[in-house]
Amino acid sequence: MLSGMFSAIVSRLVNGIRRLWQTTHRAVWLTSVVAAVIALGGVATAVQRLADHHMAAVTERAASAWARQLATTVPGLDLVFLGERPSAQAQSVLTSLRAMSGLVRFKLYDLKGGLQLVSDSVATLPQPQDTDAASQDLARHVAQGRSGAADVRQGDGIRVPKVYSRSFVPVRHGASIIGVAEIWSDQSDSTAVSETSIRLAALATAVAIALGIGAVALFLRKRAGHARHALARAAFLSEHDVLTGALNHRDFSRRVEQACQQARARHSSAASSLAVICIDLDSFNDINNRHGHAVGDELLRRTCERLQSVLRGADLLARLAGDRFAVLQHGAADSGSVTALVQRIVSRLSEPHDLPGLPDALSVTASVGAALHGVDGDDASALMHNAELALLRAKASGRGSWSFYDASLDRRLQERRALANELREALAHGGLQLHFQPLYGSSATALPAALIGYEALARWPHPTRGWVPPVEFISVAEQTGQIQALGRWVLAAACAEAATWPAGLSVAVNLSAAQFGGGAASQTIVAEVAAALQTSGLAPGRLELEITESLLMNHTEQVLATLQALRKLGVRIAMDDFGTGYSSLAYLWRFPFDKLKIDRAFTQGLATDPRVAVIVRSIVTMAHSLSIRVNAEGVETMAQRDALWLQGCDELQGYLLGRPVPTDRLVHREAALALLAASKVRVRMA
Repeated sequence: MLSGMFSAIVSRLVNGIRRLWQTTHRAVWLTSVVAAVIALGGVATAVQRLADHHMAAVTERAASAWARQLATTVPGLDLVFLGERPSAQAQSVLTSLRAMSGLVRFKLYDLKGGLQLVSDSVATLPQPQDTDAASQDLARHVAQGRSGAADVRQGDGIRVPKVYSRSFVPVRHGASIIGVAEIWSDQSDSTAVSETSIRLAALATAVAIALGIGAVALFLRKRAGHARHALARAAFLSEHDVLTGALNHRDFSRRVEQACQQARARHSSAASSLAVICIDLDSFNDINNRHGHAVGDELLRRTCERLQSVLRGADLLARLAGDRFAVLQHGAADSGSVTALVQRIVSRLSEPHDLPGLPDALSVTASVGAALHGVDGDDASALMHNAELALLRAKASGRGSWSFYDASLDRRLQERRALANELREALAHGGLQLHFQPLYGSSATALPAALIGYEALARWPHPTRGWVPPVEFISVAEQTGQIQALGRWVLAAACAEAATWPAGLSVAVNLSAAQFGGGAASQTIVAEVAAALQTSGLAPGRLELEITESLLMNHTEQVLATLQALRKLGVRIAMDDFGTGYSSLAYLWRFPFDKLKIDRAFTQGLATDPRVAVIVRSIVTMAHSLSIRVNAEGVETMAQRDALWLQGCDELQGYLLGRPVPTDRLVHREAALALLAASKVRVRMA
């Protein structure tokens, strides 16, 4: 549009100069040329102003659209604005949002202007140098509903682009503002277009004077064509994903809303029925980590091509973020036509890929969720939200699954969100308790009788829900990023309690894989254990940390290094649920565990399958040969106890020997009270 205006102005000037040349004195012509030069300078200035105004408008629209995408795609975003670290899933989505075309950096502020997250490292807390008072003031003003701020800056071209814009926009959840996003966008291309227009004005003046009006006119027509092409390309990129060419999230949402409005206008006739289908590649992050981002990008391009091959001409395809795609299906008369398309998508995407640089074909599956217009929602927001929920339901069913929207799933997610908020309150105000299950040692000559310690277990007595099962609230804690706070509390409370016990009793604490998240997280768990020991005064040798084999299956070298650092503190390390994984034996020679805990499945199978006894005996023999103690969990019957004792297990625990109890009912304390009562009776009798 700007280039067209410029060409029209120049054309009028050219025609005027030609008439002056034909009818007036040379001096008049020279004066006209000078006037033309001045006019062209004014045109260049006007073009610059229009370009700046256009850049600001485009920047604000793009920033607002990105903020809406942030609010709809990042799980637990409201918790991030409240100061919680994002979960692993949220970190993955935030990282993919950082990779969007034109985005350089983003920061998230709370409603008071406090910086909560920086895109340079979504897994760590912001540092003091990441913000300044001016940015915090702007964020606070935007959070209060005032107009946002946008400005264009010059960069060094290395860390940041040579020209970039900075915008402050509100992030909304429904009608409420939950925070503010500071978004840095690359404006190098836009600035280049503006500079080209300005240079064009100067060049047009020089050519008009040197070569004549005809050459200038020809040049301007060519440049106008290039400018139109550049603007057309810019318009395309504003609506499409750069990597795949599919529609981007913002334009897809706009197209879905337009289709919904048309469907409502036609009274949802069969010819105008719609469905939104969300597609997510299973384990895409593993592919990126294993083969590199170049292979991942090529896989995304080919996925887009395969999706296009199964769609009809009226259907629309978009890449929402990362490995998340969406389809708007037109003419979906009923669930049967949607089912047919979904099955074609799942089947087509499951076909192996022959990718450059890989020796073997790569097999990838996809999970799919669908929502029908008029059934699962009447507008774009509801349809896309419910299709995402259907996708979550499909992913929970296993790889390569698909599902329609189920309203009960939405209710369950809302329930889990409420439970996450209540768990945060319980952690902040002492609403959790520790219970302890006794551990008994056995010997070669006697059945287990000697109490050697306890395992610390978190319990939640909810004021209205009653006792919340650990498997439920621990899962919520892991998904919402609260597992670090929960683990830190359990560790500190268990050490403080164990420090009051007799010196011969130890305490075992379970560590979550999230506490070994890598980088700073791995260093943090070492510091937290050291702090808990120092604060409580508990001897390091009395603390036992339990990990599961699944932790070692990811980032093995880093996890082993963290375990070595913990071992240097003097604590003991135990592998929990031994024998249920894929490569337990591979870790025994790489790290000297102090204890193996045989999974309760083996204990339960002793009475029904004689082969289980052979496996247990083999585990015990192997462990003892490596100077590793063996613990058996889940002892519930006398027969199980006797069988495990005969197999040579060093420790036993289970409901037969003692259930988890609060601190005032610990076995050694009840024994001490009984002994004290007996001594008082003897004193009275004397």
